[in-house]
Amino acid sequence: MAGFIGKEQHSMDEKGRLMIPARFRRRLERVQESSKKTASPAAVLYVMKAMDGSLELYEPEIWAEKEKSLSALSDFNPDERMLKTLMYESLDSVEMDRQGRVALPKDFMQHAGITKEVVIIGANVKMILWSPEKLSAVLRENGSRFQVLAGRYF
Repeated sequence: MAGFIGKEQHSMDEKGRLMIPARFRRRLERVQESSKKTASPAAVLYVMKAMDGSLELYEPEIWAEKEKSLSALSDFNPDERMLKTLMYESLDSVEMDRQGRVALPKDFMQHAGITKEVVIIGANVKMILWSPEKLSAVLRENGSRFQVLAGRYF
């Protein structure tokens, strides 16, 4: 099944909630139905601060795969323990209400520079949230790298 694909810009509402685009909500509903879970009043999504200054939203099934990898790391290996600390410090869960809105934690919004407008990019297994200004800067600074990166990986 195709994942999250596309880009949309939305505004945070007066209470600091973000409306998940309808096409992404429909995908979440299909995934929930296909996993035979009962419909609940709120769907949980996992939000993570990314190192590039964006936020990433994951559905529970996708985050569970990442969780397995993290759980396999040793608390007695300093590098693995540090990775766990850094990952979990950058992670939170949010509930999507019946209207399809999520309230993002304030420190996460500050990390991403999100104040009012948000660009939501569907990136297959996740949604990437950017402030429009940061995304424009990243694209401007890295746009010339597209051909080189695409040639390397495709």
